[in-house]
Amino acid sequence: MTIDRMQVRLTRWPLKMTRKHGVGDVADTLPGVVISLHTREGLIGWGEAAPWSVFSGTAEAAVAALDVYLRPLVIGRTAADRQRIMAEADRALVGHPEAKMALDMALHDLAGQQAGLPVAELLGGVVRDSIPLSVSIANPDFDADLDFARARLAEGVRLFKVKTGFSTHAEDMSRLERLAAILPADASLRIDYNQGLAAVDAIRTLRDVEAFRPAFIEQPVARDRRDAMVEITRAIDTPILADESVFSPEEAVDCARARYADAISIKLMKAGSFAKGKAIAAIASAAGMPCYGGTMYEAGIALTAGIHFAASTPAMTLGAEYYTSAFVLGTEILETPVRLADGASWLPTGPGLGIAVDEAALTSATVEARG
Repeated sequence: MTIDRMQVRLTRWPLKMTRKHGVGDVADTLPGVVISLHTREGLIGWGEAAPWSVFSGTAEAAVAALDVYLRPLVIGRTAADRQRIMAEADRALVGHPEAKMALDMALHDLAGQQAGLPVAELLGGVVRDSIPLSVSIANPDFDADLDFARARLAEGVRLFKVKTGFSTHAEDMSRLERLAAILPADASLRIDYNQGLAAVDAIRTLRDVEAFRPAFIEQPVARDRRDAMVEITRAIDTPILADESVFSPEEAVDCARARYADAISIKLMKAGSFAKGKAIAAIASAAGMPCYGGTMYEAGIALTAGIHFAASTPAMTLGAEYYTSAFVLGTEILETPVRLADGASWLPTGPGLGIAVDEAALTSATVEARG
């Protein structure tokens, strides 16, 4: 089935709550990108990019990458060529992993629909039908976040990740103490600094937060301070999770060799393709490093792709953040949202990504469309 059209949409997602992180804040809205690949036979494959300017790239740059550089690689081709297309994408364009991931997502969605198989089956087969749901506590209105946590506890969620490093250490300790007080014994507390600590006193600070016995501490210092990550990993009893320090398989090899973390957060938006995400997971697994499913501020298309990835990847044992379209974004673009139940996100069973896009809702969120 030949692809004869690609549409690229710049979107604007309203947020239901303010979010603060060590690396930057989000108040009202975030841009995103949605693409669709159309075949002559009428099938549509969907993909999504979720850049964040303080983390990696911008949505506007992702739109240009897809519209100008990646579009010529797919028109007149079929989804069966997806591996060759993605190799050509890396030769045609340096960086822009979010744009490339959106393209790979849409190609896999088409291929799965054509084969009558879920994307997870195309990625190697299902090893789990659901992924334990990890939710982030990042609202500067901490009373509202405590209410959010209580609501999620009532729904069966047991993994809670507190965003730290955007305020004072004393405030971080207070927030951790207040959250820990409401968590049951079977809940897991995690801590994420989003690069928010200065390397000079990071170890002293982290020894304080270890009193809460977190399951892991994520990316305490800046991405390029891998020397400090090595020292922190050696000094701290709590496992250290690398996020911003590991985008690619090559960086995963460096992480495993230098042991600048004990575990890795795999975000498809960092990896740039399912294959590269799988490679990162394989490297981590060989090094005895479990993996966590991180996300950006993703709508339902990308979240569903993440679920297919985690459901087919044995190393993804630390849970995942596949929830933002339900609790954080103010727009739902799937006719049937990502299923969240019993403290987990669940794998769709239909062919391809197994989704139906609400095109009216998507149109309402669209700022610009090309193609």
